[in-house]
Amino acid sequence: MSSDDEVREEKELDLSSNDVVTKYKAAAEILNSALKLVVSECKPKAKIVDLCEKGDAFIREQTGNVYKNAKRKIERGIAFPTCVSVNNTVCHFSPLATDEAVLEENDMVKIDMGCHIDGFIAVVAHTHVITNGPVTGRAADVLAAANTAAEVAMRLVRPGKKNKDVTEAIQKVASAYDCKIVEGVLSHQLKQFVIDGNKVVLSVSNADTKVDDAEFEENEVYAIDIVTSTGEGKPKLLDEKQTTIYKRAVDKNYHLKMKASRFIFSEISQKFPIMPFTARALEEKRARLGLVECMNHELLQPYPVLHEKPGDLVAHIKFTVLLMPNGSDKITSHPLQELQPTKSIEDNAEIKAWLALGTKSKKKGGGKKKKGKKGDTAEPMEEATNGAPSQE
Repeated sequence: MSSDDEVREEKELDLSSNDVVTKYKAAAEILNSALKLVVSECKPKAKIVDLCEKGDAFIREQTGNVYKNAKRKIERGIAFPTCVSVNNTVCHFSPLATDEAVLEENDMVKIDMGCHIDGFIAVVAHTHVITNGPVTGRAADVLAAANTAAEVAMRLVRPGKKNKDVTEAIQKVASAYDCKIVEGVLSHQLKQFVIDGNKVVLSVSNADTKVDDAEFEENEVYAIDIVTSTGEGKPKLLDEKQTTIYKRAVDKNYHLKMKASRFIFSEISQKFPIMPFTARALEEKRARLGLVECMNHELLQPYPVLHEKPGDLVAHIKFTVLLMPNGSDKITSHPLQELQPTKSIEDNAEIKAWLALGTKSKKKGGGKKKKGKKGDTAEPMEEATNGAPSQE
């Protein structure tokens, strides 16, 4: 292929193509409905594995119904398996079928999932507290911190801004609520069939984690991933056996010795050549044995289940944003519950200035004035979150 062809092909696969935008939005629509379904099932005594299965089944079924009669076969389905991580569990909890873990009253439930159509990926994460009334106390603080940080990030991920601008801002937001941004979380650029693109936004910059400086550009797509904690924000891996989500490391090869490993790796290569998958989707008896050897030789990239300390609360909000020529378009979200945080950002001029920035190029940050209800600092973000569909 000549370099001209490559340039043309690359050009056709970004948001300058209407077809690409349509596929992103179709994936997002299915994902938002899947998230709504799982949130509605978050009740005391609900089994976590059942919630994960319901989310995955919905995405499989709905993506199976679109682009059925396309001229060429269009890959579509789950881009990230449904995870339901509770309280101090930070992420990636998607247990095997035999797991008996259930939800309880007042649990802080983080739902994380992804869907793709033709490799164009929409991802989302949402935090729901199992309570009948408003969310109060530190639970409200940590959730308001995540939501406000997400809203600020939404306004700073725009052409001309740099990734480090976002990293610095979200940490200031978390501090305002006396919370921490969780270390090690990366917001990635999304490309066709690539869930973890090279351009990234670091959650916390420190000596251990460095990323290349990058500038956001028009027609790019990002998964903005915000995780906040009432604890130290330094999660730990407690038990490798809890890991059930993996992704094929496409650049690695090794001739596996065990028959079970070869069987499982062949199944993975056929069913999940690119996207992350859950071990639940494999033939389970052979999976445990086979996955170990695959992991030992780095054929798979694990998504470990991480934890803060018991008693800490962790909130997670992730959304997909299209950097369109007319402004930023947040295509995945779910409305938050009413929050009554103990901390307020009313007196924080810097954060309020970020929130006053518009998300559209054609209008200058309008519609932000009517939002300051007394004592409810979550209101501006709530309105922004609920307003996401109207941006389409």
